[in-house]
Amino acid sequence: MSSPNTLAPVLLGRPLSLLDLEDVARRRRPVSVCPEARARTMASRRAIDDILEAGDGAPAVYGVNTGFGALAETRIAASDIAVLQRNLVRSHASGVGPDLGDADVRAMILLRAQVIALGYSGVRPQVLDALVGLLERGVCPRIPAQGSVGASGDLAPLAHLALTLIGEGEARHEGTLLQASEALARAGLTPVELVAKEGLALINGTQYMTALGALAVSEAADLCALADVAGAMSLEALMGSRRPFDERLMHVRPHPGQATVARNLRALLTESEIMTSHAGCARVQDAYSLRCMPQVHGASRDALSWAAEVLTREVNSVTDNPTVFLTSDAPELLSGGNFHGQPVALALDLAAIAVAELANISERRVEQLVNPSLSCGLPPFLAPQSGLNSGFMIAQVASAALVSENKVLCHPASVDSIPTSANREDHVSMGSISARKLSQVVENVRASIAIELLGAAQGIDLRRPLRPSAAVAAAHATVRRVVPKLESDRPLYQDIATVTALIRSGELLREVEAVTGSLR
Repeated sequence: MSSPNTLAPVLLGRPLSLLDLEDVARRRRPVSVCPEARARTMASRRAIDDILEAGDGAPAVYGVNTGFGALAETRIAASDIAVLQRNLVRSHASGVGPDLGDADVRAMILLRAQVIALGYSGVRPQVLDALVGLLERGVCPRIPAQGSVGASGDLAPLAHLALTLIGEGEARHEGTLLQASEALARAGLTPVELVAKEGLALINGTQYMTALGALAVSEAADLCALADVAGAMSLEALMGSRRPFDERLMHVRPHPGQATVARNLRALLTESEIMTSHAGCARVQDAYSLRCMPQVHGASRDALSWAAEVLTREVNSVTDNPTVFLTSDAPELLSGGNFHGQPVALALDLAAIAVAELANISERRVEQLVNPSLSCGLPPFLAPQSGLNSGFMIAQVASAALVSENKVLCHPASVDSIPTSANREDHVSMGSISARKLSQVVENVRASIAIELLGAAQGIDLRRPLRPSAAVAAAHATVRRVVPKLESDRPLYQDIATVTALIRSGELLREVEAVTGSLR
């Protein structure tokens, strides 16, 4: 497959997909502004210029010739409007906490540019071009991760982005942290002199929570497929049955995610020597963590699919304020609440719960593998010479710790609200916190699945000379290329980190899908 940089550019002003976002954020796919977007942008800007030409005699328009938030009734003189925009960006750049990574920042830049390109913001085309320039030339504003409540959008994080555009604050150029003015100079870019409404248009919106959330949901979708792979490996190691995945059972309870997982498991477990070896055993039913994988993994898939739909709508939405509507008579500027993050916050809170369940059930399968009372003849803790060796005893504890941490992180941020801006913003979404929590849950789930893959691979080794299915054998071989079988105790943190990196790279899923076809 061609690398994203050899593909056609993502066109701003036309519908973007979550894959487009991921390509630009993670793989630096190029970005261009479509011609009709440039025309729309110029037309909406003319509506703002008409207000400016009327000077102090123009009607009060929020954010154009007034203050902001609780200061919306304070009229600003025409001579001070440019200063107003610069002060807005400076004052709102009040973030705290760790810096966002480059992929998160690039996603934010793309989404902010997309809003402007839709043509309702009243911003000059050169501001849009400046945002595209950051993406093209490898400039990433330094954006602290905390400080947004997701009300008038993600004000503080977006202000840090805008701060770089005006040549202030700090930014990374090709990975080196510099003063923003120096980063722009090295990249051959020029700071923007903001004029009326442009500062406001750059910081009003949900682009922080949407960027982080969209990237995390994309990763979570891959983890759904990997959970199916890990579950199939554990089922083989535990000599479980594939009968619960029969298509007839799925037909009478037709949830789409459930059907997809059952289909994946049937493909993953086809023609297994291990399965055949115990076809006549007395065990009637497996534990829920094995038998109910379609129902549990499938519910997570369905929830994440809904979250992806919400995020795709948000990626292509206008979320600043006021919004410029061009009519046949005269342009109209409407003030509303499209910047409020509640739709995104609810979706991201559900996404965190959904992906956390993959780790919940995975940890229970690890317990099945390491517990000699449950593992169908495997040695205690999958350890050679158990007693002398502890094997995977504490790897299961680590998975339990991650699962417990996720339970705390899955408390929904969107049920909270703290009024801000002198009670003008009296209900806020906390969607930025939903996004940050989701990102951490995804990291935890990835590590939990890595632990299951290691334990299941050890269990399959211990079933030799019986062989698993071709797909499970491919997964096992991929793990074994980077981590050897456990012959005696060794520090497992390195193995867990190695398999976590293998998951992140996509290699494991590619190797398995070469046998089964798509598991997405």
